[in-house]
Amino acid sequence: MNEFQANGGSNGSHNGGAGNGADGGDGALRRELQIVNKRGLHARASAKFVMLAETFEADITVSRCGETVGGTSIMGLMMLAAAPGTSIEIAASGPQAQEAMEALSALVADRFGEGE
Repeated sequence: MNEFQANGGSNGSHNGGAGNGADGGDGALRRELQIVNKRGLHARASAKFVMLAETFEADITVSRCGETVGGTSIMGLMMLAAAPGTSIEIAASGPQAQEAMEALSALVADRFGEGE
């Protein structure tokens, strides 16, 4: 169990509705998240996201403005140019999709551990 799973991976700040883990019709869980850290989805934040995503048996994608990239690609995530205040959509499918969704949502909500 990782630190995000220990507390259920939720801090209560997620959006409701389709952005809160809903199935988009393709079997994948989906959640819309706002980028709240000071620098957006930059290299270090992308690396932390990828390192966490790789710990789960799940296929993870991240989308912004119609562009979708693999959740285990640092360069792909950086190419989304997700600045502070923008939203991304995470989709996860596979045996650990729910766990991955909760952990990645918590990472984004925690500002990628950057504290600001």
